Amino acid sequence: MAENQKKETTLHFLDYWRVIRSRKEIVLAVLFLVVITGVAYTFTLPEIYAAQARIEVNQDTVEIDPFKPASSTRSYDPYFLRTQFEIIQSKPILNEVINRLNLQEVWGKSGEKISKEVAYKILRSSLVVSQFRDTNLIALMAKREDPKEAARIANELASVYRDARLDLKRKEMTRAMDALSRELEKQQDRVDLAQQRVEELRQKLDITILPGSTYSGQSENSVEKIRLQQLEGDRISARVAMLVAQARYEQLETMEGDDLLTASSYVSQDTFAESLRTQINNYDVTLSSMLENYGANHPELKRIQAARDELMVKLTRAMEGIKKGTHAQYIVAKAKFDALEEELRGAKSSDIETQREKFVPFNKAQQALGIQRSIMNVLQSKIAQEGITLEVPRTPVEIVDSAEESTRPVSPNLIMNVLLSIFVGLGSGVGLAYFIEYLDTSIKTADDVERWIELPVLGLVPQKVRPLIEEGPDSEHAEAYRVLRTNMAFTDSGPSKGAFAVLSGGAGEGKSTTAFNLAYVCAQQGEKVLLVDADLRRPVQHTILGVSNRFGLTNVLLRDVPVEETIKTTSVPNLHFLPSGRLPRTSLGVLDPKRISELVHTLKAKYDVIIFDTPPLVGISDSSVVAKEMDGVLLVVQYRKYPRDMIIRAKQMLDTLGVPQVGVVLNNINIMRDDYYYYYHSYYSNYYYYRSQEATPSGPAGTQRGLA
Repeated sequence: MAENQKKETTLHFLDYWRVIRSRKEIVLAVLFLVVITGVAYTFTLPEIYAAQARIEVNQDTVEIDPFKPASSTRSYDPYFLRTQFEIIQSKPILNEVINRLNLQEVWGKSGEKISKEVAYKILRSSLVVSQFRDTNLIALMAKREDPKEAARIANELASVYRDARLDLKRKEMTRAMDALSRELEKQQDRVDLAQQRVEELRQKLDITILPGSTYSGQSENSVEKIRLQQLEGDRISARVAMLVAQARYEQLETMEGDDLLTASSYVSQDTFAESLRTQINNYDVTLSSMLENYGANHPELKRIQAARDELMVKLTRAMEGIKKGTHAQYIVAKAKFDALEEELRGAKSSDIETQREKFVPFNKAQQALGIQRSIMNVLQSKIAQEGITLEVPRTPVEIVDSAEESTRPVSPNLIMNVLLSIFVGLGSGVGLAYFIEYLDTSIKTADDVERWIELPVLGLVPQKVRPLIEEGPDSEHAEAYRVLRTNMAFTDSGPSKGAFAVLSGGAGEGKSTTAFNLAYVCAQQGEKVLLVDADLRRPVQHTILGVSNRFGLTNVLLRDVPVEETIKTTSVPNLHFLPSGRLPRTSLGVLDPKRISELVHTLKAKYDVIIFDTPPLVGISDSSVVAKEMDGVLLVVQYRKYPRDMIIRAKQMLDTLGVPQVGVVLNNINIMRDDYYYYYHSYYSNYYYYRSQEATPSGPAGTQRGLA
């Protein structure tokens, strides 16, 4: 059983194709209905025209920013375009479009305005906003029945969005400037308070500020600072003068004799000493000239020598005076320097005390005033900057393409709808076919028979098979029954001759036709055959043979007449027929097992093959009574008719009775739905076509050869 289940779950692609082919009527019907519905619905739809405008969306930047360097780059915001994409479709933007185009009245009926919410929903459903990949472009498409209206809506949407962006930035900057102006006024008050505080401290601490100076936070321009600076300058000058006098005195003090006379002119700039040195030099020149012409004792020479010596004495006395004057200058310069040093030291000490008591709080007040003024200057600069930036032109949104009226509608698209209907119809049809196949538990193939009933399939009978007495011995369907008879002869389930019952689980499965055609084929093959119509409730065999059903099996079982008198000969050689007879209403239990057994035993002595046509097995007891006395039972199963549970139930009943089961006939097969049955049927169709072509020239003799 596990092996059967494994075999059942293993499906091949052809199994799926076989389902579609077997249910092709359903697939085609669903496809046809869906396509017809789709086409009909398409023709009922109004024509829709589309108009598209394209805009370029940039971040809020000015064309030329005077306060940023030219090389500065714009920051990239990966969410900017997506955000603007949603803003375009927002309610404020669409409501403004509705107001500008007066769509509430345009879309109203009979001059009545529709509500803004309804107009918004209509407009929102008419718009398709899309973004071009890797660009700043956004497409605004409007779809309406009127092409002019679609173009107006698309262009107006672009204009509204552009104006909204400009107004939004201007409002933001205006609000920012208003806030800065208010803050500047507050800051001006803070500066005034700080300046008032500085002035109060200046007056309170008696701090003098020179004219023209400002409150810069420092006190360099105060009187005390200027006095200290002057004292420091005088001290430095006195020190320099002292050092110069000291150096001159020390230099003269070290000189004596000729060095003093020679170098004194460079150390001291005294005019008297300089004139004496000049006169002495002149006398030296005169003496040198006279010594060449006169002797050393010449009176003129002695006079000049005496004059020179007198000048030397005067020069020596003058140099001594210069030394004393230089020393006095040094003493005076040193005293002046010491006095200035002492004065500066006292001024500094007084300044430190003044700084501690006066200038520390005053300087703090000045620093606070400077900070407040700096903040006010920054605010003034920012307001001026934003005012200039506000006046510089900007283009955050640029309309690249304006929408134009379309001459061809975009909807409905007949070809697209037909193709879509075809795909939907095929999908729905195939899905419905598989669903019905899933719900269908009937027997579909010979493998199903062997899997569920566990009996061999002895014959495969196609659809639209009539009794062979009507189709003729050369019918293409006759071979199916010959194969059935051959398989019965070689099966291991029972004897090839004797009494056989043709059964079915339910009504209408073709057991009566199968029983007659099997008897017909057996008679054609030279066997002496008796066909017994044991279906006492719905007999049909007498109508096939065209004989009376007045006397038959019921009369024999009721012992009204002997069996020999009820058996009738037929137009088919070797074929005899026992009708069912008419069943009295008071004799429903006429099929007695003992009488049936006696009858079968009697008939088997006279005929090679006896075939009983019985009623359905499930629900009627007659078949069980007859089947119990048979040498073999042939079960007829109609292709795709009853659930397999009914067939399995019939098989279980036969197993319970212990009836030998020869096999199964799979009847009424739709050969066009299954490839295997199709090729099987085609083979025999071609075979009988050529046989009939060969038999036609020979007349009756050929026909007899075809029956062999």
